[in-house]
Amino acid sequence: MAADKRVLYIEDEKFFATTVDKVLTQAGYSVQLSADGEAGVKVAREWKPDLILLDLLLPKIDGFEVLKQLKADLSTKPIPVVVLSNLNSEADVKKATDLGAKNFFVKALTMPANILALVKDVIGPPPSTG
Repeated sequence: MAADKRVLYIEDEKFFATTVDKVLTQAGYSVQLSADGEAGVKVAREWKPDLILLDLLLPKIDGFEVLKQLKADLSTKPIPVVVLSNLNSEADVKKATDLGAKNFFVKALTMPANILALVKDVIGPPPSTG
């Protein structure tokens, strides 16, 4: 049996987090949610997800700092990070990509189906259940 494909979503907005969690889980991905940046970094180091979805406006440490920490740590550096945030100024997008984000999406404009397509595009489809 193929190993599961793991997605960590670091997001403090409960509605958005649970919506994305549900869509990805139903599609066959293993999902972990973290509600603040500090916990998110810890989960990334321990759980070793295949992909990290990251909000920028987070409690404890913000998404930019999370990115810095993940990319500075050899164990988490290779994990692709995709930013999903309502911060969408050119400066924010540039800062996130300069810090190592693979991609940047404006959360308010991105539907859960688009997020599922993005996850499939970055880490491939989940292993078949049958």
